[in-house]
Amino acid sequence: MGIFLAIAIILVWASHLAYMFSFVEFSFTNAGMYAHILLQGWLYTGLFITGHDAMHGTITRNKSINNLLGTMATFLFAAMSYKRLRKNHGLHHVAPATEKDPDFYAKSQNFFLWWGVFMWRYITLWQLIAMAAIYNIFIHVLGLGEVKVILYWAVPAILGTMQLFYAGVYWPHKEPHMPHMQPHRARTLKKNHPWAMLSCYFFGYHWEHHQDQYVPWWQLYKTKTNNHK
Repeated sequence: MGIFLAIAIILVWASHLAYMFSFVEFSFTNAGMYAHILLQGWLYTGLFITGHDAMHGTITRNKSINNLLGTMATFLFAAMSYKRLRKNHGLHHVAPATEKDPDFYAKSQNFFLWWGVFMWRYITLWQLIAMAAIYNIFIHVLGLGEVKVILYWAVPAILGTMQLFYAGVYWPHKEPHMPHMQPHRARTLKKNHPWAMLSCYFFGYHWEHHQDQYVPWWQLYKTKTNNHK
């Protein structure tokens, strides 16, 4: 099931992106265009969640296939380094929401400032080069049009990043850290599976994820209780 869902998310993401470039009319008065952009942003979130499961080894027990799918998903998301993400995410689980956590920003709880610092910590030179190359291929080789590339490819990626950051880092781990958040210093959504799936592929069940980090995203709802709100 893990391999099937990982491949399905990658294929649906790619297919919908191709559909947008081919059939979605570019017009600032086209409400459907904005709906497709939001949907693509949600599919970008799915790419990263797939990469996240690979970091925990929960796509498949075969390490080579697991890491291959994780590398593909994180590269398609924003040409990110899977190895760097896996290393930092491991540190996050060792000491969540502390100064030793590379995803936590103790100096400020402001959403945009923390998000900016969070993004800066993961940006690499090779990532920038790869994204620039893909951007130019879309425009100069495929002739897709600069505005379309920005709106249909870049903006959804940014939206996906903000969704992931809010649901998986900022809201679950921001201060104050209350007693019911211990020992993971993590909040969790109330039990509402449709909303949990829509908001971030059940990743909002964040206390449960830290409690058992080897449960894949598509089974997190089974671990959900209302003991940690």
